[in-house]
Amino acid sequence: MPELPEVEVVRRGLERGVVGRVIDSVQVCHPRAVRRHEAGADDFSAVLVGKRITAARRRGKYLWLALRPPALEAAVPPGSPVAADALLAHLGMSGQLLVVPGSTPDQTHLRVRFTFADQGRELRFVDQRTFGGLAVAPGGGDLPEQISHIARDVLDPEFDEDLVVRRMRARRTGVKRALLDQTLVSGVGNIYADEALWAARLHYARPTETMTRPEVRRLLACVREVMTAALAAGGTSFDRLYVSTEGVSGLFERSLEVYGRAGEACGRCGDTIRRDAFMNRSSFTCPTCQRPPRRPR
Repeated sequence: MPELPEVEVVRRGLERGVVGRVIDSVQVCHPRAVRRHEAGADDFSAVLVGKRITAARRRGKYLWLALRPPALEAAVPPGSPVAADALLAHLGMSGQLLVVPGSTPDQTHLRVRFTFADQGRELRFVDQRTFGGLAVAPGGGDLPEQISHIARDVLDPEFDEDLVVRRMRARRTGVKRALLDQTLVSGVGNIYADEALWAARLHYARPTETMTRPEVRRLLACVREVMTAALAAGGTSFDRLYVSTEGVSGLFERSLEVYGRAGEACGRCGDTIRRDAFMNRSSFTCPTCQRPPRRPR
């Protein structure tokens, strides 16, 4: 599933490709793609037509487009707050938001097509496994209510590190489980949790209540460094289902230190990287750099 760097790459592509444009038509090709829109596919299309996209935003692994009727914009004095709706998107395991010329042949797994009043490039939601989805969130332009419980991420200017340090040390769980808790710190998934823990020399089962404040701060700094590096490389494209809005795969896979590298040598100490089962997935660690705790969680 795409994590913070991949979703942020898509958000930036949407900012370049669709912000400022007015939606002319919406074609729902598969109703499952809008299953989270409780009023149904016809209502989903109807409420979006004529709306101007004013911003592309993200919270953790979710992103949304802020929407506003052009007529309402004209009626409100410049600088005045205007309640905006949102087109909320979650990419799931294989979702793609592509900005492409209208002449581009339909993708095999095309789920929703958006055309614009300027007759320029289309926005298409493509999803092979249909785990992702779109929905309209009324009044959610600043932050949709559906995702208001999700914490800020380490790259957010308003990320409260002191609060996260206190909350993490108050938990009684393993540190990787804490990192994956989107209500504590968002955007971190299996790949970047393993990479940050390797960088911080922490085992995934280290009990959070035994961590010192400097250790938690070091871990958060490593999460930030890994995310920043992955973002610069366009994210990680393991199965080639994640791509940018231009259809480009990320290249951070080439820089991964432990994730997916079981049986290979650690680039720091030379020991053999191991893979352990973890929460119905995997954890990758270096036995030398990341010593398991005596009482793991």
